[in-house]
Amino acid sequence: MTKIIFATGNAGKMREIRDIMADLDVELLSMKEAGIKLDIVEDGKTFEENALIKARAVSKEAPGAIVMADDSGLEVDYLHKKPGIYSARFIGEDISYDIKNQAILDLLAGVPKEKRTARFVCSIAAVLPDGREFVTRETMEGYIGDKIAGENGFGYDPIFCVEKYGCTTAELSEEQKNEISHRGKALRAMKEKLAKENL
Repeated sequence: MTKIIFATGNAGKMREIRDIMADLDVELLSMKEAGIKLDIVEDGKTFEENALIKARAVSKEAPGAIVMADDSGLEVDYLHKKPGIYSARFIGEDISYDIKNQAILDLLAGVPKEKRTARFVCSIAAVLPDGREFVTRETMEGYIGDKIAGENGFGYDPIFCVEKYGCTTAELSEEQKNEISHRGKALRAMKEKLAKENL
């Protein structure tokens, strides 16, 4: 069975990935499950560069496995596309997302809905055992709401609204979110690339 190691320790992210990849006959492991401990410095300038940095680093520790990594984040147009690639480190390394979400709401206080446009971006990189590399990038367009809402999802989901449903992505079911999410679309695009390689 093909082994895919996903370079993340984020439990919420792994749950999403497993749901989206459920139709593949593969063994899907997180870094922790694969017994890989690395402190990876993400110093790329784009989502794609950071995803590749992570995938390449883990690939060196896991010969024979396909290694995938994602780099994702929130771009808020009114904030000049910030926090962007610094989404996880926005206002500090070990700051809770409750505080980060409130900080973004505070920065947008009084800004009308039409100027609160935003998107989630996800780039996924895959490094194959033979050294070949593939990258996909997808987005989910939306806007920043005016309050924190919803218990599902993680990260910035409680403030990110999608027009189609008129609520935050933290108020969607897993199925609804995976259908439209940046990560869902990027993973499905990667699945197509790997399928063309008969993997």
